[in-house]
Amino acid sequence: MKKLSFLLLALMLSSSMMGQWKPAGDKIKTDWTDKVDPNNVLPEYPRPIMERSEWQNLNGLWNYAIRERGAADVNINDGKILVPFAVESSLSGVQKTVGKDKELWYERNFTVPASWAGKNVLLHFGAVDWKAEVYLNDIKIGSHKGGYAGFCFNITPYLKSGEQKLVVKVWDPTTDGYQPVGKQTANPEGIWYTPVTGIWQTVWMEPVNEKHICQLANTPNIDESKLTVSAKTDGTKAGDIIQVVLKDGNTVVAEGKAAAGQEVSLFLKNQKLWSPDSPFLYQMEVSLLSGGQQVDQVKSYAAMRKISSHRDQDGIWRMQLNNQDLFQFGPLDQGYWPDGLYTAPTDEAMAYDIKKTKDFGFNLIRKHVKVEPARWYTHCDQLGILVWQDMPSGDNSHGPDWQNHQYYVEKGRIANRSAESEANYKHEWTEIINQHYSYPCIVAWTPFNEAWGQFKTEEIVAFTKTLDPTRLVNTASGGNHFKTGDILDLHNYPGPRMFMYDYDRVTVLGEFGGLGLPLKGHLWQTDRNWGYVQFKNTKEVTDRYVQLIEELKPMIKQGFSAAVYTQTTDVEGEVNGLMTYDRKVVKLDEARLKKANTEICNSLNK
Repeated sequence: MKKLSFLLLALMLSSSMMGQWKPAGDKIKTDWTDKVDPNNVLPEYPRPIMERSEWQNLNGLWNYAIRERGAADVNINDGKILVPFAVESSLSGVQKTVGKDKELWYERNFTVPASWAGKNVLLHFGAVDWKAEVYLNDIKIGSHKGGYAGFCFNITPYLKSGEQKLVVKVWDPTTDGYQPVGKQTANPEGIWYTPVTGIWQTVWMEPVNEKHICQLANTPNIDESKLTVSAKTDGTKAGDIIQVVLKDGNTVVAEGKAAAGQEVSLFLKNQKLWSPDSPFLYQMEVSLLSGGQQVDQVKSYAAMRKISSHRDQDGIWRMQLNNQDLFQFGPLDQGYWPDGLYTAPTDEAMAYDIKKTKDFGFNLIRKHVKVEPARWYTHCDQLGILVWQDMPSGDNSHGPDWQNHQYYVEKGRIANRSAESEANYKHEWTEIINQHYSYPCIVAWTPFNEAWGQFKTEEIVAFTKTLDPTRLVNTASGGNHFKTGDILDLHNYPGPRMFMYDYDRVTVLGEFGGLGLPLKGHLWQTDRNWGYVQFKNTKEVTDRYVQLIEELKPMIKQGFSAAVYTQTTDVEGEVNGLMTYDRKVVKLDEARLKKANTEICNSLNK
């Protein structure tokens, strides 16, 4: 009887929550829209590369309000918003714009599990765009600037007995500010898309002891069969120890200890290498020991893989994976969704794009001027796909032409950023690189795209190399080119063309293609659809795609070492995706697509 009563209560609560929320607007949506449950939104553990056994998800329906910037004593009563979907998205249930003159307020209550008594409670935000101020029980406990990196607060000193009140205030000027925004704009059109304001990744809590692990940095060295693990900790003192155990399945293959603050070096016999063909991941347990007792433990994973470049027998600089030449080829992936904008409706949806990229025969994704949630990179690690990670572009402080990429190509203009803008760029780029350092899928960092906000290029490349000397740096993808970094990156639409070549660096085709095919019933808008070239049916666009691949093949022998096709999916008014924006149709002949792509990816195999 008790079990039946509990089920009835759960059904009543679920029905009540659904009554307070439904997807907003009449735009196209994915099939995953109907799988979004406001009682159980994105329930998967949000940071699988550093996982603890206990945690609590704070996603779900929150109160919200949109008010004039600087308003005091705000009554947060405009209605309900489904976190973590941006307020402009359909899945938020709101679908309203905010803009530079207003602020977005969130509010919800929560309770801390009784079993967490005596522990410190960390409150995590996966990402909030852009400036967030966080209040707990009417006390401001902290703030954060940056739309693409996670942040957290130790909320223990501000907790009270019983129910807690959490309030978040967000200001996001989008293209009226200097911060990185990627493809967001206040006036979406063509290659520029709907803005994203507020919380757009999972909000969650976890209990830790006063002494605990904060972050891991895993560095593989396949030439020495060595994995180095650096654990950042909080509250530790002399005598505290980090212990690392590395496993292949249930078998321990290496273990080591070091004083807290020191690196742990693990040496592997018969190491298994990670690659797109064999994405092997070692499981890892990292423990913090104090006085001989375990006070914290996190589960993680690591891979043995090496990304590098070398000059081949023909004098051409080639990218190498695990000391073998590999032509890297994949789509430009912008990570937009018609229902969730920056946020995939479900974890299954998020993984789908990666799985289809593999199905299409690619070995690479260029993550274009956006950063994804942590689980996206874990999916790439598990499925075996290489990633070039862009820094989201931005900064409007230097004039109205920053979005006009042709202006930059023709004029060669470099952004005149303010000191505040430069400092913000470095701060956000540092957070992004540090938080994504351990993902083996990431093989290259791209600080600039097509000169959008490009500044002090040599300095920024050196800065990037300092943050991560283990990966390649793609200086400026299609942008103003300087003799620095590891890669010269050209863009050309629609077909491939090698109009420049660098004898001393890797030369790649960072963007080409853009073949458009608008499909009725799968369009974001019925008119003003845009593509570099447009076709009428699947056969036409597939024929042209295969032709482009045939044109690319001789250029590989001439010097191209990688290529990126635009793009994975349609995005809003842009219809040059391999799939429709709603992911319901693969627009090219998939068998022919895979055959052509596989041939290109294997083109440097001996």
